Amino acid sequence: MKRQVLLLISIFCLSSVVGQVSYSIPEEMAKGSLVGNIAQDLGLDVKRLKSGKARIYTGDSVQYIELNRERGVLLIKEKIDREALCRQTTPCALHFQITLENPLELFPVNVEITDINDNAPVFQKEERRFEISESAVIGSKFMLEKAIDPDIGLNGLQRYTLKRSDNFVLKLQTQSDGSKKVEMILQKPLDREKQEHISLVLTAEDGGEPQMTGTMQIHVTVLDVNDNAPVFSKAVYKASITENSAIGTLVTKVSASDADKGSNGEVIYVIGNGMNTVAKLFHINSEGDVILDGPIDYEKEKNYHIDIEAIDQGGLSDSSKIIIDVIDVNDNSPIVNMISTSGSVPEDSAHKTVIALMSVNDPDSETNGKVNCVINENIPFEIKSTSNNFYSLVTDSDLDRE
Repeated sequence: MKRQVLLLISIFCLSSVVGQVSYSIPEEMAKGSLVGNIAQDLGLDVKRLKSGKARIYTGDSVQYIELNRERGVLLIKEKIDREALCRQTTPCALHFQITLENPLELFPVNVEITDINDNAPVFQKEERRFEISESAVIGSKFMLEKAIDPDIGLNGLQRYTLKRSDNFVLKLQTQSDGSKKVEMILQKPLDREKQEHISLVLTAEDGGEPQMTGTMQIHVTVLDVNDNAPVFSKAVYKASITENSAIGTLVTKVSASDADKGSNGEVIYVIGNGMNTVAKLFHINSEGDVILDGPIDYEKEKNYHIDIEAIDQGGLSDSSKIIIDVIDVNDNSPIVNMISTSGSVPEDSAHKTVIALMSVNDPDSETNGKVNCVINENIPFEIKSTSNNFYSLVTDSDLDRE
């Protein structure tokens, strides 16, 4: 009489990481380019790759690397754009596993994708216009748009230059997220009667070879009499919001004051991250309320840095920053993916014979993302962790088909 064994799998904790084969390649390599000799680096014979039906397992991820069993090498399957894959995250790497059958084996592989200088700094707008009173005081600040360069390190944005004017100089200030706040500072009084219009060029430069640049034209119209610039109540505002919050949720409130009266004292607020996704997820109204405009997900972005500007009717401005932390909620269930299974197992199999390989993953963070793999009791099998997020089902005692 045949007897069936039902395996019940529940998920609750993480396992430890073991050693792995690692490679480093530049982005934008052509299809078919060699990544590495995986058979040699794993100490395997090419015949073993063939007999074991070796294959790459990536879970739900896109497969950019393919395995050539005949040669025992890894090749580029799809051209890799580091910026599209990882944005500003470093290091940028692909993680996958090589699986073999008869016997079942699993080898973790890590491929780091290095940056090349394939992007120039870009401003969202080709020009920026200011209307500034001739009575603006020395030291008055005018926030300029930051350029965006998806490259990283030396290939990324390195410096700005402003040409040419005796009236203004650039001031760069490094912010908490590593970016630089770009401000134009008045260093010499304006005189509308002598010069009503001033034209400047803001240039952003990267440090790659060859060097790439982007430019923005700045046009200044000199007006009469606006004696005071707005001043934010804080240099940095901090707030937090739970992921999956409803659109329209109030995130925080900012305020800037202007000592002038009438229209010169009226302040409007502007979000300065024009090219970033931030501008699509949040907006700020005339009262200084920062409102959620789109869906946020902790698993995709854990915090947001928003540059804001307060501008009065005379063109004077002040800048500040909002740092918004996204709070994780347990909104993801653990996912079990069966990598490989044995259709049957002989009753004389040795203890610890592997009969199945599986991966377990929970995208949530900290305790919300911790998982534990267990099976039901009183059966001759046990679950063992093989590497981070990977488990094997093995025999635990003698098997007796009868």
